[in-house]
Amino acid sequence: MAKKYLLCLVCIIAIALTGCGRSGGRKEKQETIPVKVMKIELRDLERVIEYVGTIRGKDEAVVYPKVSGKIIEKVKDEGSPVEKGEVIAYIDRDEVGLTFEKAPVESPLAGVVGRVYVDIGSNVNPETPVALVVDMEGVKTELQIPERYTADISLGEKALISVDAYPRERFTGTITKISPVLDVETRSSPIEITIRDENRLLKSGMFAKVKLIIEERPGVPVILKEAIIGKVPDTYVYVIANNKAIMRKISLGIRQGPYFEVTNGLAVGDRVVVMGQQRLRDGSPVSVESEQETSENVL
Repeated sequence: MAKKYLLCLVCIIAIALTGCGRSGGRKEKQETIPVKVMKIELRDLERVIEYVGTIRGKDEAVVYPKVSGKIIEKVKDEGSPVEKGEVIAYIDRDEVGLTFEKAPVESPLAGVVGRVYVDIGSNVNPETPVALVVDMEGVKTELQIPERYTADISLGEKALISVDAYPRERFTGTITKISPVLDVETRSSPIEITIRDENRLLKSGMFAKVKLIIEERPGVPVILKEAIIGKVPDTYVYVIANNKAIMRKISLGIRQGPYFEVTNGLAVGDRVVVMGQQRLRDGSPVSVESEQETSENVL
């Protein structure tokens, strides 16, 4: 009886050990991770720097009287065209016991009277501004460019300008002046941008948003920022190959909006993970749920 019991016990142990061995040798199936990908395509990129400025006329001049007295006549109103040397207002400079002819206040340039600062009866002297005359045959804006960007700009470079008054209009400009001397207090370089305004829409004093295009990269491979893992210079992406995510190191160039130029590591047509990479490891099996084109994102 004892021998039969011992034999049964040995068989049970053997079966248990055999079962454990089989279980230990079985490989667990890896989880398939759903991802969203984008296909690498070519796109034109620009590196821009953005500033705000004020629209000015080609030439502007504040008009001051040459003598003291009282304004007795206004010849020009705001918005009136004026020629160089034409009278804007007259001053009565009579003094007790003396009589003078009325003194003219003349425009130093041709243009438009933008502002009249005095009324009839106002007392003025040579330090009192009487009017602002603006030559709107051309318009410009002036910016202060930080020292770190001075090597990136040059005469003739293009600028894009927008104003709140015409949100759907885009104006183009050209850098026409660059100061050879930096402002010692701000460490910036004053520049002037001449703006094309064929329809005379822009007015002096308008708030302007300016984009300076300092580098153009036509037809380069681009990637969305969401796809990038790590920080420069150690940047990586997951590329889909044979239904697996393969980690690949890449090099980046300029950035515009959500797009980065890829200078090394990817080619046109590569499919790169843009969503779901947080769960991935090199070689993880994946299922592509959706694929987007770079054109889906507008700069």
